[in-house]
Amino acid sequence: MRKPHEAPPLAEGRWLYRRLYAFLVSAGLWALLMRTVGRTPPENLPQVADGLMGLLALILVLYLVAPTAQQLVALIANARLRLGGRRL
Repeated sequence: MRKPHEAPPLAEGRWLYRRLYAFLVSAGLWALLMRTVGRTPPENLPQVADGLMGLLALILVLYLVAPTAQQLVALIANARLRLGGRRL
């Protein structure tokens, strides 16, 4: 339970929004990849597919790293308050 003076958690840290975003973007990129395979001339297909799969990999990495980054920021902010650090 949250204390009254605490701010609500950011949406990025909640599992539902993070998963929805990652799954919807991933599904969209896979659909784009499937359409691209059918429409691209065979000589350009490897470069286009590599780019789309790289974008998909980036989305998945961000999906995995985002909550960790948010937790690190919260940990640093909490440590500053406990150590009596100045506010910037």
